[in-house]
Amino acid sequence: MKKLRVGVVGVGHIGKNHARLYAELSGAQFTSIYDTDPSRAQGLAAEFGITAAASLEEFAREVDAVSIATPTSTHFDIARALLTGGKHLLVEKPIAESTAHATELAELAARHGLVLQVGHVERFNPVLSALEKRLTNPRFIEAHRLSPYPNRSIDIGVVLDLMIRDLEIILHLVRSPVQTIDAVGVPVMGRGEDIANARLRFENGCVANIT
Repeated sequence: MKKLRVGVVGVGHIGKNHARLYAELSGAQFTSIYDTDPSRAQGLAAEFGITAAASLEEFAREVDAVSIATPTSTHFDIARALLTGGKHLLVEKPIAESTAHATELAELAARHGLVLQVGHVERFNPVLSALEKRLTNPRFIEAHRLSPYPNRSIDIGVVLDLMIRDLEIILHLVRSPVQTIDAVGVPVMGRGEDIANARLRFENGCVANIT
């Protein structure tokens, strides 16, 4: 059986982990990486004995499935080009900067019969599996995720960078349509919001407060 050829676009902090894990998979053939920093791409390619593509077009010819681990602002254009070329995708969260772009990518994948998955790794955290067995009908959720300024992912605000993780988990646990959202965000050091609070009320009566 022919192995699926896999590759990574963007081999910075997160992309290096995708590359390392692909290299360890026996059921796939890790073939290529692409990064806008040629020296970084070539160094990692030499480590794994694969190709460092000179362009996205060259990269696409070498792969069947791709991890996209580039800055969020580039996700849409890269994903659209690869989906149009018939590639299955795993896109690091958030999938795109806007709902419209996310919807367009989802529709494009469905139209071509391709897998398009978002890298919400917290969903696969063993702690969440244990929580799912016990928290079958949550009524009130309080979630705080606070840290020093990261100096990374600063092309997006804290909602798309961090709160999106908690939103995805909460929507998965509550499994009820959202009725209302009250939210506020404040930029302190970056262009986007650096601290934010959202209060979600669900149709089943559950309330989630996220900071």
